[in-house]
Amino acid sequence: MKSRKIVVWNVVFILFFAIMLSACSSSKPAASGTTAAPSNQATAAATSANKSGPNLKVGYASSANSLPMALTPENAKNVNLEAVKFTNGTDVLTALVSKSIDFGQVTYLTYITALDKGFDVVAISGEVNGGSELILAPGIDVKADDWEGLKAVIADYKKQNKPFVVGNSRGTAQDIELRGELVQHGIDPLKDVQITNIPNQADHEAALKKGEVQMLSTVEPFASQMRLNNSGKHFSYPYDTAAGNLVNLVITRKDVINDHPKEVEETVASIVKVVDSITTDKSAWLQVIKKLTSLDDKVGAEAVKNGYPDYKMYHKQTLAIVGMMKDLKYITNDVTDKADKNMDYTFLSKVTGKPKEQLGYN
Repeated sequence: MKSRKIVVWNVVFILFFAIMLSACSSSKPAASGTTAAPSNQATAAATSANKSGPNLKVGYASSANSLPMALTPENAKNVNLEAVKFTNGTDVLTALVSKSIDFGQVTYLTYITALDKGFDVVAISGEVNGGSELILAPGIDVKADDWEGLKAVIADYKKQNKPFVVGNSRGTAQDIELRGELVQHGIDPLKDVQITNIPNQADHEAALKKGEVQMLSTVEPFASQMRLNNSGKHFSYPYDTAAGNLVNLVITRKDVINDHPKEVEETVASIVKVVDSITTDKSAWLQVIKKLTSLDDKVGAEAVKNGYPDYKMYHKQTLAIVGMMKDLKYITNDVTDKADKNMDYTFLSKVTGKPKEQLGYN
């Protein structure tokens, strides 16, 4: 009986030793000429090793021209970026000033509004401009760009004591473009028409279909969707004001610049890379529109026609927008000096090798 126990324990010891030896052997590097299968953990560690440093978040809005910002993480070399989608630029700004994100793709209007409210934000790059469009209900008998015809229709509505309702999303670039464009053509945005706020631009088409509005100041890809669905028709591109077709701007906070200057530079580098890429080949842009909006391919292809990739920041026009916003009582303070000083071309210059005079400063 005693000898049996000794044999059993010897067998157990031998098995234990064999298992330990096998474990030690498997931890050694693969021999020359062989390839070890990568594990998920190893892949994650390699990615982390290639992009050491803090994790930073970039927020962007849901318009077609904003969606390329979702491509920045995969185009970033030496910074850990996470792209976060928001409904609009106002929500992006809220997240930025509350320090939920570190970079925000907003609009020139949002940048100026933030300065007016006392937020210490800094503009560091452009992104994509354009994307705005004035859409009429199909039943409004006015041809494209016929402002006199539109004024006649508005006057007729007044005679019938009916409001001519224009829908837009308060706080967006399309809002200020609408108001500036109306004034430019002799239409009082406060007295001649009724501007109604539709917070989510994805809801614009529904308002048009229900007859709740006669016109929309909207954004891509929703504008193209309306035209292709025949639920609305093109009237005009609202680019005849001081703002021109300027829309998107990337901003950050001063503490982010002070704490992570190298990461800010790398983030701008990723934006420049994305912009250069979609300027020459729109396939990645179209793919991200399809992925993040689930819209038809035709809508995406139509939407990008009204987009102008551009990482430059336009200084002179920005100051003109400040004046326009002040005249329209969109802001209460003259933030011309702040808008000037808080446009930081340092990172764009380093990334592109160009002086600020070649990057929109004039």
